[in-house]
Amino acid sequence: MLNGLIRTPITKIVTPVARGLLRLGVTPNMVTAAGTLGAAASALLLYPTGHLFGGTLTITAFIFSDLLDGTMARISGKSSKWGALLDSTLDRVGDSAIFGGLLLYYSKHDDLLALLAGVSLVSGGLVPYVKAKAESLGIPCDGGIAERAERIIVILVSSGLSGLGIPYVGAIGLWLVAVATVITFVQRMAQVWRFDA
Repeated sequence: MLNGLIRTPITKIVTPVARGLLRLGVTPNMVTAAGTLGAAASALLLYPTGHLFGGTLTITAFIFSDLLDGTMARISGKSSKWGALLDSTLDRVGDSAIFGGLLLYYSKHDDLLALLAGVSLVSGGLVPYVKAKAESLGIPCDGGIAERAERIIVILVSSGLSGLGIPYVGAIGLWLVAVATVITFVQRMAQVWRFDA
């Protein structure tokens, strides 16, 4: 839902950067790998140690590489199945690191919030799995109330604000993401069931 709204204006901003990197010989896959490595390292090093605001800023900076690599692939005409697989797989790695980092942080402070981070981690992996498996079986499967962009925006904003000391916002963000992700998983399962019924 938000993906289309956000992607178009940001693509206009990153296009000059993408062209510059291509001129330097940087490939889209290099940007994908570097962005994921940076985001995952930031999440796993900064979140568990309580640096929620700093971690969020760093992760957000690296996440923008997700838009940059796609723009580079389109400009260069070097889109490939390998690149698409790498991008999708590394998205899962980055997302898992974010929720894993939060799980480690909250496991020291609040068992319920740690559980919600764990639910978000697991269900966040199941949502794209259902889509990929359904499409491999020739069944269209998309949508739901919380796709990746929505989940990542909510968790990063709420975690960052929590890191600034704003009370309850971290918990609210985790509740929203955990519940919405489970609902999205159920929606996609139901979509496949209805198609095949």
